[in-house]
Amino acid sequence: MSKFKGIYQNNFQLPEEISRLGEFVYNLWWVWVKESQKLFTEIDPHLWEVVNHNPIKFLRDVDQDRLNEIVKDPRYLNYYYDVIKEFDEYMAGDNTWFEQKCLKKDKNTIAYFSSEFGLHETLPIYAGGLGILSGDHVKAASDLGLPFVAIGFFYTQGYFTQRISEDGWQEASQVELKFEELPVSPIREENGELMTISVEMAGREIKARLWEVRVGRIPLYLLDTDVEGNTQEDRKLTARLYSSDLDLRISQEIVLGMGGVKALRKLGYDPQVWHMNEGHSAFLTIEQIRENMQAGMSYEEAVDKAKANNVFTTHTPVPAGNDEFPKWLIDKYFSKLWPKLGLTRDEFFDLASAGRDWGEVFSMPILAFRMSNRANGVSELHGHVARKMWNHLWPELKEEDVPIGHITNGVHTGTWLARRMKTLFNQYLPSDWMERLDDDAVWQAVSNIPDGELWDVRRHLKRALASYLRDRARNQWVGDGVHPVQVVAAGALMDPYALTIGFARRFATYKRAGLILNDMDRLLNMINQPNKPVQIIFAGKSHPADKPGKMLIQEVYRKVKSSENGGRLIFLEDYDMNLGRYLTQGVDVWLNTPRRPNEASGTSGQKAAMNGVINFSILDGWWREGYNGENGWAIGQDKDYTDHDEQDRDDLSSLYDLLENEIIPLYYNTRALDNMSAGWMKYVKSSIQTLTPKYNIRRMVKDYTEGYYIPVLKE
Repeated sequence: MSKFKGIYQNNFQLPEEISRLGEFVYNLWWVWVKESQKLFTEIDPHLWEVVNHNPIKFLRDVDQDRLNEIVKDPRYLNYYYDVIKEFDEYMAGDNTWFEQKCLKKDKNTIAYFSSEFGLHETLPIYAGGLGILSGDHVKAASDLGLPFVAIGFFYTQGYFTQRISEDGWQEASQVELKFEELPVSPIREENGELMTISVEMAGREIKARLWEVRVGRIPLYLLDTDVEGNTQEDRKLTARLYSSDLDLRISQEIVLGMGGVKALRKLGYDPQVWHMNEGHSAFLTIEQIRENMQAGMSYEEAVDKAKANNVFTTHTPVPAGNDEFPKWLIDKYFSKLWPKLGLTRDEFFDLASAGRDWGEVFSMPILAFRMSNRANGVSELHGHVARKMWNHLWPELKEEDVPIGHITNGVHTGTWLARRMKTLFNQYLPSDWMERLDDDAVWQAVSNIPDGELWDVRRHLKRALASYLRDRARNQWVGDGVHPVQVVAAGALMDPYALTIGFARRFATYKRAGLILNDMDRLLNMINQPNKPVQIIFAGKSHPADKPGKMLIQEVYRKVKSSENGGRLIFLEDYDMNLGRYLTQGVDVWLNTPRRPNEASGTSGQKAAMNGVINFSILDGWWREGYNGENGWAIGQDKDYTDHDEQDRDDLSSLYDLLENEIIPLYYNTRALDNMSAGWMKYVKSSIQTLTPKYNIRRMVKDYTEGYYIPVLKE
């Protein structure tokens, strides 16, 4: 634990009775303990929505008279005291799961590096699934009591805001984030000066200041190069995620990896485990070697010591997702470093080269693999794919012996579970179910929930989604002066009682967002059946530099706004965590159609499953493990293809057949009395029972701890 703490920007004018709210809002514990959010909604529910669930902005904007009024309400004050007590008990961390493993926290720090963290929509320093996973990982580390510290970037312009033109073209805009409205706190030296670290690169020194985000018990430190003394170009280095400019990108990754090590050292940490979440932070291994040699080790000893402590998780089987840099760029940034390591130019390149047959590039995942004690993919199938993909790094080994394991991703239940579902689980599951999320026996009690009560909650969540979409469409119509067809395309005509399918994810071409639209005549016949309507909601962003992805959005959007579908096809712009919650809680079916085996894991369907949404997916990533024939539907076959056209035809045929012959008839096979399908509810219960205990982040982080962290700590 560092002696340095972030200095809260607490200048709220709060009555004494609720003064601790000023501290409370700077810890993101409130994000996943949803009961605590009533502290704000009870004061002003409308303002809570206006500020997009940002409690800091809420306390700055709320009417002072209303604050003075609420502290006279004994019911509110009792609730406030209960929440603060629960928060204090949580932060005390007595008898956590990690402590029960009989390990000493103070000597076993685990450092977790990721280029993005998705913690909440008010802190947009994430682009998609990798960031959401990182955020959930940190939350679970807090819940389990791990001695954990995380390192990332403060992207001063966040991720881009998406708008869709009338013609369907994605338009991206950036907004400068306001530190004073965010749950971030600057780290200061003992003399009060802002704490900075410096990284030398390409003949210049770049400074980065440190910000702290409190995630329950865990500190997340964010690096930010917008520091006086840096050039204007370098001050913008950490402005945005994932630049397509290789020069800027390698600079970012040097700051994250090498600068991240320097930051932890300056904060007083001496981690025994260094976890690289994807290859973006792999330059940390170079800094480790440099440190070890500076301490008097030989190069070989320095490498061995660094390697012994490192863990690497690879997330993508798509070559474009693995960062590679040309040799001239490595020359530019490291030519002064490799002589200090006692290496020649070729020897330095060999750290991250797959050999001339694989191209003259410096590969970040190869650097991470070669400098790690343990490595893993993020699903069982991805483990197989990764071993095959990287077998050339271990040419002496058979594919099945390549030292890349797998730990299947999971999601943070507290963050993604609907409040109404949690209330229902509180009533019918064992009282300690939140502490036993990964216990199959706990979830057998779902059978005890009356179908009618579960159905009522599901209908409530769909009505909430419909209401939210109508409000968005109305605001779009009033505020943006958009064409009426765009308002319809945004969900203004959504029917809260029709079978609703959701598809929301990054619009990369391999995810095949438009697959279900490939035979519009057949699809229109299905969704426009009298008394059996079907709605399909699309949402997602494409990287601003991904022209094929943006063209895919345009293709989908043009079909969505066609009058033939009667408003039953919907596209929602600016997909973020808030919209993600509404969708994964409010639709009936979660659709996923990646071109197998390119989906390393995927997690959105896991969020949906815990909320009683049924998965309808290609047998790729986590669904290949999760599907059992009774908890959802599998599109296509459990096999690989060499012909993409054949694969698309087969998958589309399977998708339509299942939708037409099984899913739609089952949903509408209802009883007249309550308009509920008993067969549908059987699938809903099976989905919750079989998927929630296996695909939650608590199980995942336990797997990392027991299979990766603790073995490294003991070596």
